[in-house]
Amino acid sequence: MNDQKPLPALNEETREFWEGCRHHQLKFQKCTECGLIRWPPSIICPACHSLEQAWFPVEGKGTVFTFAVYHQPFHPAFKSDLPYVVAVIELKEGPHFLSNLVGCDHRLISCGMPVQVFWEDREEGFSIPKFVPVQ
Repeated sequence: MNDQKPLPALNEETREFWEGCRHHQLKFQKCTECGLIRWPPSIICPACHSLEQAWFPVEGKGTVFTFAVYHQPFHPAFKSDLPYVVAVIELKEGPHFLSNLVGCDHRLISCGMPVQVFWEDREEGFSIPKFVPVQ
């Protein structure tokens, strides 16, 4: 049984995102034509179909849009984290971002709850963006 948590897939579309995370900076693509900040990254803007984009740092604050509490592990390596919360975070800048919500009792989580990014530094050189409630 593999007890190592899986690492994110690194490819050309996500490389800039993960490099930003390594420096504790949450970055998303921004269309240089219409200004849409988007996630996930793509070669074409879904709003105006432009091919022009730049990577843009965001503040890392938002609210819980929706969430699920896992009582069975998705992967054996997450068994010690049970129960854990997977949430869609609506970032202040607009994009919705799927992540974990940590640092609170899962029974106290609600949609609309204010959250901010928290960095989990992994030995493998990755920093994983997770979210915690705003105190």
